[in-house]
Amino acid sequence: MALPSHDTLVSYPDGATVSTGTVLHVEPLDDGLSAVILDTTAFHPVDTAWPDQPSDRGVLRGPSGEARIERAVMGGIRDGALHLGRELPVRTGTEGWTFVVAHLVDGAAPAEGESVEVVADAELRAALCAGHTACHLASLALDGALADSWTKETPVDALGHPAFDQLAIVTSRIHEHGSIDTYRIGKSLRRKGFAPAGLDDLDAVAARANALLADWVSRGGRVRIERDHDAITARRTWVCALPDGEVRIPCGGTHVDDLSAFAGIEVVLERSDVDGAIELLMTTTARMA
Repeated sequence: MALPSHDTLVSYPDGATVSTGTVLHVEPLDDGLSAVILDTTAFHPVDTAWPDQPSDRGVLRGPSGEARIERAVMGGIRDGALHLGRELPVRTGTEGWTFVVAHLVDGAAPAEGESVEVVADAELRAALCAGHTACHLASLALDGALADSWTKETPVDALGHPAFDQLAIVTSRIHEHGSIDTYRIGKSLRRKGFAPAGLDDLDAVAARANALLADWVSRGGRVRIERDHDAITARRTWVCALPDGEVRIPCGGTHVDDLSAFAGIEVVLERSDVDGAIELLMTTTARMA
């Protein structure tokens, strides 16, 4: 069977952890795994361009038996060649490419044309949903806690605060029930108007951020993902109801459906000096209700 010519359809943005699809392509890999591409899947892959949320893990079941899905990655197809994960040279949605979810299977791979079921580990998914939602809320709370540390007008976040997170973020890693975000405050951010003195009392900054988080969690609020269509290339938006209004952030990950799922969210801030710049580490931890 030829490589797919249509983008994979995905149901994980709606919270699905189980789906049935047709095997369109199977490609053996050098590490002994097989890349299995389906027409539709509930599996969340790690994004190549912004790999903040890990992939789902789970199983694939079909006429050939059951196999472990170690992880799922983004794939791109052009000119009859499949590029997987870090080998993908373009961003998802680039014109002229077909984008797919590749399930990396350990064990007997299914045959092309078979109908198979994929089942993502629901417990892991729920923990990563909590971590990702908490990460977004923590970034908004950090922006709010540092709102008075700017001397110039600057782009704002979804709540109208100066967008420290967006402008200073270096890496973001989602894990089960939390995240770790790294920020860099160097000459560029100073020129944009950020006053590093705002970080002199990190305990006070964390206290302000945690007060915002406690208020948001105590009030609850619906969370949803909006998208224009079901393909993996669709632009997806995280939408969350907060006391000051509905916030919207572009996001390809998975999330809880209401802030009432949390008993609390807290951040811890750590500062270090690296090559003449300040590196800020924010560790976010979510406790479930």
